[in-house]
Amino acid sequence: MAIERTLILCKPDAVSRGLVGDIISRLERRGYLLIAMKLMQLDGERARAHYAEHKDRPFFGDLVSFITSGPLVAMCVEGESAVDGCRQLIGATNPLSADVGTIRADFAQTIGRNLVHGSDSKASAERELAIFFDASEHVSRKHDLERWLKDS
Repeated sequence: MAIERTLILCKPDAVSRGLVGDIISRLERRGYLLIAMKLMQLDGERARAHYAEHKDRPFFGDLVSFITSGPLVAMCVEGESAVDGCRQLIGATNPLSADVGTIRADFAQTIGRNLVHGSDSKASAERELAIFFDASEHVSRKHDLERWLKDS
């Protein structure tokens, strides 16, 4: 059992479409805990840092432009195998290829407007969480986690 933390972003399209509550609900029903969350408008510098691994790709500018186009909700999510589990819940990058029942299959229409970001590895999660949250912003949910693990 590996308790992990991962970054989940409800991108500007999720916020504008009023889907943040549905996304949070799915995470919580799966047993993940929110230990930090904020509504924010991302600036270009932070967006470029977030998407740094794509800086040499032709779509980098579009990524930065979209993620800064409106408010987003950033979350630090904790739980057993959170990185892989949350990515499974989110679904494939292309909503048309995503498994039925995933967030993207159920709500998204295109790769460019796919509602949610989830860290793709433990290393990415650590790097990305540091971009969006200070450690002081994390709320301890140890008691909730222990209770959930005991009950499952």
